[in-house]
Amino acid sequence: MLTKKQNLIETIRGGKPDRIVNQFEYVSIFFDPCTMEAMGQVQKGGVWTNGWGVRIEFPEYVPGMFPNTSPEYVVIKDVAEWKKYVHAPRTKFPEEAWEAAKAQIANVDRNEVFVAPFIAPGIFEKLHYLMGMEDCMMAFYEEPEAMHELIDYLVEYEIDVAREICEHMHPDALFHHDDWGSQRSSFLSPAMFDEFITPAYEKIYGFYKEHGVEVIIHHSDSYAENLVPSMIKMGIDIWQGAMTTNDLVGCIEKYGGQISFQGGIDNGKIDKADWTKEAVVAEAEKAINNYYTGLYFIPATVMGEPASVFPGVYDTVSEYIAKVNEERFGIKDSVSGSAALTFKEDK
Repeated sequence: MLTKKQNLIETIRGGKPDRIVNQFEYVSIFFDPCTMEAMGQVQKGGVWTNGWGVRIEFPEYVPGMFPNTSPEYVVIKDVAEWKKYVHAPRTKFPEEAWEAAKAQIANVDRNEVFVAPFIAPGIFEKLHYLMGMEDCMMAFYEEPEAMHELIDYLVEYEIDVAREICEHMHPDALFHHDDWGSQRSSFLSPAMFDEFITPAYEKIYGFYKEHGVEVIIHHSDSYAENLVPSMIKMGIDIWQGAMTTNDLVGCIEKYGGQISFQGGIDNGKIDKADWTKEAVVAEAEKAINNYYTGLYFIPATVMGEPASVFPGVYDTVSEYIAKVNEERFGIKDSVSGSAALTFKEDK
């Protein structure tokens, strides 16, 4: 029987997996002090200012935090003068600041699973966090030079973070967030995306791969099938968050072997207060039946962490996939319970 790590590699590299990859089972995700500094003390139900000066709000029973970019809170008042407003968080920390992450990783069997830092928000998200979505979208048209300069600054920061992470933690995978679309369309056209965003990630993901990272997992729970060629250019190995509003069958057929797809179970359909085991299992069964052919697809919910808004939903999907693996492949594997990522820095 292959390890979870081996089975993932066989699945995404066109090999011979011996079972279905079960959601996030193949990776252990950790937080580093640089990301914690930038995100701030994230508390569900709370409000705080992150390391970039952005006001962040995290209401109860929503999938994640989001910036409040009302005029009284927005960081960038004029993108043409962004240097006046934007100041990157620090990236240098004493060795003791890394102890919590090191302790977590020390307990991980690296032969069994990958070890990956959690990086969020991504480049596009940082842009609209700093100036608001409407002004961000207009700035791509009205102030392209300033936007290129600002993106270069954000990339430099991300590479500084990557350098610290690779030096201290030696990860072999990366889990990076950046939502690039709604459920129906990408926020940018492929041409504009390739002008502004693709080169940024070619640098960031290229740095990680040059420093020992084998698998790049990128989260965007959205429509983004029109951006898959760009994802391949960036070096993404797994698009995590691939919703059913994308033509996943067509994507797997066309791009399998160059990139793999994790998702096919939309949280919006099952991750709700009145969820039932029967409804969750039905969606998981549909995802396997519709999209799984043995390679290049990982059935999973599309939320950007190994958990669900409503407890039990993620676990029910995992239990069903494990049941299918036992029935179809004769492999009874352990099923880890969901572990919602904690954004609160250990003291």
